[in-house]
Amino acid sequence: MTAADSTSPGNTSSSGEDSDCHNDDTPPDGGAPAWLCVLGAWCASFVSYGWINSIGTWQEYYQNGPLKAYSPSQISWITSLQVFFISFLGPVIGQVYDRGGMRYLIRVGSFMHVFGLMMASLSTEYYQILLSQGVCSSIGVAMVFVCAFSTISDWFLKRRGLAFGVLATGSSLGGVIFPIMTSNLIKTVGYGWTMRIDAFLIMALLVVSNLTVRSRRAPRPVKLNRESLARPFTELTFNLLVLGLFLMPFGMYVPITYLPVAAQGEGYVSSAMAINLVAFYNAASLFGRLGSGWLSDRYGKYNIYIICGYLSGILVLALWIPARTEAAAIAFALLFGLASGAYISLMGALVPCISPMEEIGYRNGITFLSSAIGGLITSPIAGVILVTPARWTGLKLFAGAFLLAGTTGVVFARVSRTGLKLNAIF
Repeated sequence: MTAADSTSPGNTSSSGEDSDCHNDDTPPDGGAPAWLCVLGAWCASFVSYGWINSIGTWQEYYQNGPLKAYSPSQISWITSLQVFFISFLGPVIGQVYDRGGMRYLIRVGSFMHVFGLMMASLSTEYYQILLSQGVCSSIGVAMVFVCAFSTISDWFLKRRGLAFGVLATGSSLGGVIFPIMTSNLIKTVGYGWTMRIDAFLIMALLVVSNLTVRSRRAPRPVKLNRESLARPFTELTFNLLVLGLFLMPFGMYVPITYLPVAAQGEGYVSSAMAINLVAFYNAASLFGRLGSGWLSDRYGKYNIYIICGYLSGILVLALWIPARTEAAAIAFALLFGLASGAYISLMGALVPCISPMEEIGYRNGITFLSSAIGGLITSPIAGVILVTPARWTGLKLFAGAFLLAGTTGVVFARVSRTGLKLNAIF
């Protein structure tokens, strides 16, 4: 019997507790070790996805500064690789994690993240920045984040949504602090020292992560074989979830990356306000991530994710496209940040609901990989769209359509488990 078959639609709880999220080895749902793990995971989230959430700042700086001789599409490969590696390496990192290699992964990842940024601070050429910030640092980010992300499920069940929500606020707060800090430091100390100061802050927080993030399960070496690798792909619910999470990044990363560039490019905000839009988005996203996590423990992880996903797509189509004033741009940044917070905070909570815990690292890795393609090529595609007559309107239509399509994939995953029961808490 597969994990997908272990609970039928008729067994779905209608109480405030997700029956499908139960596993034989019940997590403690609290205690000092559990919350210390959340603290360390929060720090890891701050310096990994929080760093990635500030890529719009670097896109704008490189585009108007040292790399202005290159096209936006070429520059976007630097920022796209940061998104891609955190997803592409997921299954490999997940397999090592499931076999008890978490401590080694987080240590090596911490070194690579900091070392890559230090090397970027010395870089002056496009290829140097691409290799240091786009490749080396990004591989380190992937190791750190996948470990922290997967460990939360070891410690929490009934409060899993809240725990993931707290973790996700780290990336949101990082996305607020890094853009403001970076843009101000560049003006005062220049590019090199700005990157070094960012790296020193990241290093300090990663020390906390290395001391507190740990798995509750003892290492259980499992022989790697074709059957174990293929098992998740034999389950309909998991495949539908992977499909939805594959489509979502094509829409999600357009506003995250191009929000300040679009506002300035369409001429309705100043350059200073364009940078602040990234901070507005991430500030609102902090509340969206924490709130969606808390609500998901009461009303179901899939239910809240679906509502937030559709709302994000509608906001892109109904508010971002017609935005022509500074007030409209700020309103979109705040509302989209609030609605899209569930994309990060609940993605990790969706997989454990339909998966055995001994495969959680690998299955989380698969979902990261499914989003890797979108993470890698969305910005280059956006660069191509921007040179067509449709320009910003075409790009926003592209983003909204994929957000709605990806959310629909998650709806199908829910229906495959619960049937058409709209009131099922799942």
